[in-house]
Amino acid sequence: MTDGNLEIHVLADSTGETAVRLARAARAQFPDAHFEIIRHPRLGKLDSMMKALGTLKERANQPIAVFFTLVNAELRSLVINACEDLAIPYTDLMGDALVALERISGHTADEVPMRPVGVEADYFVRISAMEFAIRNDDGAMPAALRECDICLIGASRSGKTPLSIYLGYLGYKTVNVPLVPGIRPPEELFGIDRWRIVGLTIDAERLLQIRSRRVQGLGGFGTRDGYADLGQILDELDEVGAIQRRLGAPIVDTTGLALEEAAARIIDIVDERARRAGSRLRRPAGQLRIAP
Repeated sequence: MTDGNLEIHVLADSTGETAVRLARAARAQFPDAHFEIIRHPRLGKLDSMMKALGTLKERANQPIAVFFTLVNAELRSLVINACEDLAIPYTDLMGDALVALERISGHTADEVPMRPVGVEADYFVRISAMEFAIRNDDGAMPAALRECDICLIGASRSGKTPLSIYLGYLGYKTVNVPLVPGIRPPEELFGIDRWRIVGLTIDAERLLQIRSRRVQGLGGFGTRDGYADLGQILDELDEVGAIQRRLGAPIVDTTGLALEEAAARIIDIVDERARRAGSRLRRPAGQLRIAP
């Protein structure tokens, strides 16, 4: 086991964002180690590449790894040879992908650095869905409930807003409605397809922590009205749960659940409930097909 800082050097002929994202995802699997990501972008020419390789040579006696996304085969070979000579672990993130597509297409890659990837088919759908989620945050426009793909209901600070926006990012028009003790939910909520509705819940003590930080940031302590009082929160969650059961809403517990995982569960739940109801959840344009 190596102590101290570890370095991931990202070499790219464009911005390097693709490799950086993968490096971050890989780094997250090693919570007990500290990795610094060092980006070397726009290495489309030999002189800039040689400068980057010079930096690697200077750092070769340190614990480093190299991730690279280069479309030019000669530059990829140059990096591979340098890393092998310096005994630096590396991963070629673009080369294998290009070879695989060349094999199945029968075409040769153009090897044009910094070529724009273009606007995907779902780009404008996703932007529209995100705008919809923002406009309808906290049930701001009850009349819009009939337009939604997914409706999230739950107590304040249970994760409704970030999930709505993330689901919008995925292309689903999502609205969230807060359930507040003593206040009847909007009538429009009872008029939409039940299969669109998903309830959110969260551990009471975790909710207390979140609300306490919020009210302290606003300059108060939040205990007078019970917003950040554990006993009141427990009662509130019971009342919210009763409303969710009345609406027949399945419940997703967001305690300690990653945003992406919670969103995936919600989509699966709504999709299955729609199928059982003889309907279907709208599939956003350009959404990747998931293998059965």
